This record gives sequence, C-alpha cells and structure tokens, in this order.
Amino acid sequence: MVKKYRVTVSGHTYEVEVEELGSGGTAVRSAERVAPQAAAPAASTTPAAASPKAPVPGPRPATKGGVVNSPLPGKVLAVRAQVGQKVKRGDLLLVIEAMKMENEIFAAEAGTVRKVHVTTGQNVETGDLLAELAPGD
Repeated sequence: MVKKYRVTVSGHTYEVEVEELGSGGTAVRSAERVAPQAAAPAASTTPAAASPKAPVPGPRPATKGGVVNSPLPGKVLAVRAQVGQKVKRGDLLLVIEAMKMENEIFAAEAGTVRKVHVTTGQNVETGDLLAELAPGD
C-alpha cells in the first residue's frame, strides 16, 4: 500500500510516497520538491523557529533575571564560562551534547557570570539550572 505525504523541512516542501513493506518497515519510493508553502502553526510548547533571514546559533536558553536553564536534555561537553567572567549577549557559555549533536548555549544578555552550576560530563535535563549571570555591561 502506497501513501502520499507532504513534508516541510526548513521551509522547503516535499511530496513523498511511502510504501509499506511486508516486514512492517517503510521505504521512501520517491521524493519531489514542490513550491514552498506556508506551514500551519504546530501546537508546541517550544518557541517558534527563527526566520531564515535571521538565523540564531544553537538553542536559546530560557533566561529569567540572569538565570540560564538547559533548553534540552543532554550531557555537558564543555563549560566555557567562568565565575567572574564578563559576557556579552551572544557569548558562548556551555556546550551540551544531545542525540550526538553539539548544542551551544549562548548568553541571552550581557552580565557577569555569578555561578556555574554544572561541570563537564554532567547529564542535564530540560530546565536544569546551568548558570547565573549578574546583570551588567
């Protein structure tokens, strides 16, 4: 049985046909790029994706009053921020590996690193406290 789907990836829309195999697996029979279409908003608790005109490097940490929380579960690969370090908006604070991908965590605001709550090799969950920043230039 062949089913036809329309899939949108990074703003590009594709029409694909999928054939069900006897062993229960599926295989893509064909893929054809079609004209970009406006995607319907998905029901999600995550922020909307950035426009291709304004790329944002890596996941954005949830910040409230200088608190940096993990935006995803993973393993801390590197801690780049040190207590007392002055950071600008966009400076690299940490690197978290999730699903074999390195995700850089950047400062959402300028300030001074007050405390780092994680160490290299530590596993973190979504929302875990990573670091605290004191507001400032």
